[in-house]
Amino acid sequence: MLGKDAAAGPIEVLPGLWVLPRFADTHRVSTALAEVLTQAPPRRMTTPRGFLIGVAMSNCGECGWVSDRKGYRYSDIDPESNEPWPAMPDCFVELARQAASLCGFAAFAPDVCLINRYEVGKGMGAHQDKDEAMFDQPIVSVSLGLPARFFMIGPERRGRSTPIDLCDGDVVVFGGQARLHYHGVRPLKPGEHPRHGPVRWNLTFRRARPA
Repeated sequence: MLGKDAAAGPIEVLPGLWVLPRFADTHRVSTALAEVLTQAPPRRMTTPRGFLIGVAMSNCGECGWVSDRKGYRYSDIDPESNEPWPAMPDCFVELARQAASLCGFAAFAPDVCLINRYEVGKGMGAHQDKDEAMFDQPIVSVSLGLPARFFMIGPERRGRSTPIDLCDGDVVVFGGQARLHYHGVRPLKPGEHPRHGPVRWNLTFRRARPA
């Protein structure tokens, strides 16, 4: 499951925030991702206020993150198909657990993978990942495709941010004191990735519900 530069180990950028450069086996993960998306294609969800979210999303695992007029939440059912979300591929689980363990979270057991598709010009504003039931579990984020600039601020939305440039196969882990820090992604710059084209995919692994 490890990428070609995985031996370099995790780099702690801030307390509770690590980057693992080119840690993922991008061919294997991308192949599994394509299969998941045939079952649950990405779609743009709406916020509780009725605005379209800029990036298209899907999920796999025991549940999935959804957003609509009713609010932000985790659901067992894909609202597009009224069927359960696709099962999380074994290589996804293996990757997330290995990355988390290297950063001190040996018991990480993700039950959901939120999949975001970033097109050129699209980003994600500063936000917290706070819809989960267990904040002692980290977030593991995997980048595929075009490079992007991730940023983390801190416990408040406003303030100085720390930028982190991410490439295909890079993995970010944040937990502990950084688990509820505000973070986001700057708008994607134009480019063409040999496998994914003008797109960046982000796989975000979480523990949404009590084990």
